[in-house]
Amino acid sequence: MKSHRYCVIMCGGVGSRFWPYSREERPKQFIDFLGTGRTLLQMSYDRILHVVPKENIIVVTNSRYESLIRAQLPDILPSNILLEPARRNTAPCIAWAAYHIHALDPEASMIVAPSDHLITDERGFEGCVVRGFEFVESNDALLTIGISPTRPETGYGYIQVGDTVAHDINKVKTFTEKPSLDLAKVFLETGEFLWNAGIFLWKASTIINAFHLYVSDVANLFDKGADSFGTPRESAFIEENFAACPANSIDYAVMEKASNVYVECARFGWSDLGTWTSLYDNSPLTPDTANMSHGCELVALDSTRNIIAAPEGKLVVVQGLNDYIVADAGDVLLICPKSEEQRIRQVVNEVKTRYDGKYL
Repeated sequence: MKSHRYCVIMCGGVGSRFWPYSREERPKQFIDFLGTGRTLLQMSYDRILHVVPKENIIVVTNSRYESLIRAQLPDILPSNILLEPARRNTAPCIAWAAYHIHALDPEASMIVAPSDHLITDERGFEGCVVRGFEFVESNDALLTIGISPTRPETGYGYIQVGDTVAHDINKVKTFTEKPSLDLAKVFLETGEFLWNAGIFLWKASTIINAFHLYVSDVANLFDKGADSFGTPRESAFIEENFAACPANSIDYAVMEKASNVYVECARFGWSDLGTWTSLYDNSPLTPDTANMSHGCELVALDSTRNIIAAPEGKLVVVQGLNDYIVADAGDVLLICPKSEEQRIRQVVNEVKTRYDGKYL
């Protein structure tokens, strides 16, 4: 029997906070950051195979990454690679995927997941996803996955949990995007908030209805091409119309406005691997000095808690350095205090302005 469960892997981001390793030509999802022999994208694909058949796995990416997708996911059907002609954030990406899947299977339910997250308990992830599918297939619901916070993190969005409606599933009270440190501390103390993992489940028809209610300009645009989805005409329609979508995240566009939003509290190990420090937190460290090295050989003298990344075969020697990021990536060397890593995006913008994108 044909499965009505689908997965959409979003794979179009640049990962600028991981610059200079993550570049526009090869963003972080295509890199084996953890030394496992599999890239973050490949790990995302591997873990969902236990829940969704491979013929129902769809990757949405920027058109410039088609060859990387094909090389890293040789088993994926060519028709399951949706190529965005322009970057418009997650809302238009998800809208296109939903219209595409609904045209193929009006009964479809879908999980939407980023391509660059780390999940350490894959069995726990599978159980969470199955429960999520069962919930959205039985309810008119937009479901997001929430992670119990372990620190007052300012780089994540937060979800305030409301009334319980099913096992580990609650109504959502509020969303808060990247709070100040003081507010994040309050959230942690109350015990009412979860981190927003950016993983969503819903029926294709439910999210399309939500777009009509809350993002009508995007829904109206895709409605114009309703007869083309799932046909050879789909690519031409997207090429002509996709760039007209306003750039917006699914959180701002739909989740913060809708009344049928729920959260499932997950208990699998999770990190969005969005920063060098998140990689540090999930990597083996040198005994005593707690340094992390990626790729290179490291000699650390009177130096602790550093992140050192350099090409294989290179020896890096540091003396008297503490709590720094040192990332050597070919034509760029980044040296930055770990405490200032949230400013790396600003640095990237400055480099873009000065050098017209040469080093991005």
